[in-house]
Amino acid sequence: MTLLTARDIRELAAAIGLRPTKQKGQNFVIDPNTVRSIVAAAGLAENSDVVEIGPGLGSLTLGLLEAGHTVTAVEIDELLAQKLPSTVETFAGGDAPFRLVHADALRVTTLPAPQHATEAVAGTPDAGENQPDALVANLPYNVAVPVLLHFLETFPSLTTVLVMVQLEVAERLASAPGSRTYGVPSVKAQWYGDVQLAGKIGKNVFWPAPNIDSGLVRIDVTRTDRDPATRSRLFALIDSAFAQRRKTLRAALSGWAGSPQQSEDLLTAAGIDPKTRGEALTVADFERLAAVAVDDDASATAPPTEDPSP
Repeated sequence: MTLLTARDIRELAAAIGLRPTKQKGQNFVIDPNTVRSIVAAAGLAENSDVVEIGPGLGSLTLGLLEAGHTVTAVEIDELLAQKLPSTVETFAGGDAPFRLVHADALRVTTLPAPQHATEAVAGTPDAGENQPDALVANLPYNVAVPVLLHFLETFPSLTTVLVMVQLEVAERLASAPGSRTYGVPSVKAQWYGDVQLAGKIGKNVFWPAPNIDSGLVRIDVTRTDRDPATRSRLFALIDSAFAQRRKTLRAALSGWAGSPQQSEDLLTAAGIDPKTRGEALTVADFERLAAVAVDDDASATAPPTEDPSP
């Protein structure tokens, strides 16, 4: 199988009259060796069922197919969605285990099973059943974190994630507690599993070249308990803790808890110093605090116990 070169990328773009735009975060990988290194960094099991978001002109798509994986690609851009199936057929063959979903990744809730490259599913995010075990993608910079979290939430079958994002975002996702860059994306991503910075990608392997470097983030998904209500409460707490990150948790969580004093009481009950800040808390700390708040709510709403004495 032949991967796309810089010349191929430019010819494909010219054929459909495509002019990459910063607004859509369109930066296409033009170096086959970089594509192969991204696929290798994912460390996927043999014959993995991969979902790719934002396949663009198909550089990474072909790299995944070359490695023996099946690919379901989600593309929002109409021009790119129309062109990709024929590109896959030309470079990987008409029997490639590939399927395209033309849809907004943030609205996708189910995926169709992969099939021949000549077929596509247009605008039907609920058009089938597929449980991918890996997400590998060059995510558009402007929606990288929302898309990543949406797919982690929507597809519990995922066990491996390898995404290329803006380097600053990659470092933020993989940051440890206490770091200046540790924040909402860090905690939410790390709730799903182990998050690591898996490499850095320079500007010159893209067309057009972005103004900043990119980074690879790998997530080994380990989360098994995924009660939606529990996650929703936890993520609301995380949002509140970092909304005013310069404030102590006693002050930052006063709205979430109901008052500064209630915030202090809950933090103390969870074994957390009320004077600390959100960036010092681990995922386990946030989970413990959320659980304490649930217990406190349950106690407050429980009906009074009647006195059995006469």
